[in-house]
Amino acid sequence: MAGDAVQAADHALRAHVEVGAFPGPGFLDAGYVVTHVANIASGEAIVASMEANLRWTAVTALAPIAWGTTYYVTHRYLPADYPLYGAAIRALPAGVLLLLARRKLPYGKWWWQALVLGALNMGAFFALIYLAAQTLPTSIASTIMATSPVMLMLFAWAAMSERPRATHLAGAGIGVAGVCLMLLTGPVAVDARGVLASVSAMVMSSFGYVLAKKWSSDIDVFSLTSWQLIAGGLILLPAAVLVEGAPPALDASATLAFGYVTVVATALAFAAWFAGLRHLSAGTVGLVGLLNPVTGVLLGTAVAGETLSVQQVSGLVLVFAGVLLGQPIMTRVLAITRARASAVTRFGS
Repeated sequence: MAGDAVQAADHALRAHVEVGAFPGPGFLDAGYVVTHVANIASGEAIVASMEANLRWTAVTALAPIAWGTTYYVTHRYLPADYPLYGAAIRALPAGVLLLLARRKLPYGKWWWQALVLGALNMGAFFALIYLAAQTLPTSIASTIMATSPVMLMLFAWAAMSERPRATHLAGAGIGVAGVCLMLLTGPVAVDARGVLASVSAMVMSSFGYVLAKKWSSDIDVFSLTSWQLIAGGLILLPAAVLVEGAPPALDASATLAFGYVTVVATALAFAAWFAGLRHLSAGTVGLVGLLNPVTGVLLGTAVAGETLSVQQVSGLVLVFAGVLLGQPIMTRVLAITRARASAVTRFGS
């Protein structure tokens, strides 16, 4: 029952004590109500943000997983001596397919921007990757490409002021160490040309991905991806004619393999990748890309009927730990943990 405060009982601390009746039913403190409602709204917003991040991470992961399967498909079914034609056949139909889905042509500055992005992310990138594959063991080429998260973070920091978080850098270090454990299982011959091609491909694509992230806020992902693929394919096609001559003859299995690589590992995979770059930080996306060599190793081992060594399993665990550490949810968890630890320390003191 509501009432006025009464005098506290005689006590040494009576000056600091006030005794009063509890508020009557329904008479809640307005400040408490507002604060409580705000906390609920804030909590709901955080949960919604975490769910969105997890969803876009899952979408982004489709890209490196699909790319990881191309190692086996390429070596098993596609012509080995036509890398430029292989890249052009992969890029052009994929770009046209996405263009038909959106029916939107470049406009204004996007004509030259699509050409730049197509050269960096598709044309020159595919050509350099094929050159690296011809002159380097897959383990070395994949290990070099695994350093791309760091390069992606540095370019995003320079071009977009997207400063890499400590969790991203730690995740990159752990992930690269895991890739090395997975792939570097013995002494291999190293060709300087292949190393240069692989490093160039990694640097160019990282720069191109950041440019795409910076330029594409006003365009849908399907159009962005289709324009790059078509531009890259048009760059590759004349180079293929000059270097490789007539196009390769494709049998039924090669045609089906190209269909898979074109639709799944190129059109859908790159669309998923650029969608991830739009909704997630460059560091998070780069670390998700480490699933590429993981998929290649797991698929190759499964097809060969082999078992993973202890070293390879250890590498897989490190890669997954690095990818997980770079996710936004881990940043929130670590921040909450630090805040609670700080609060406990202050309370204890």
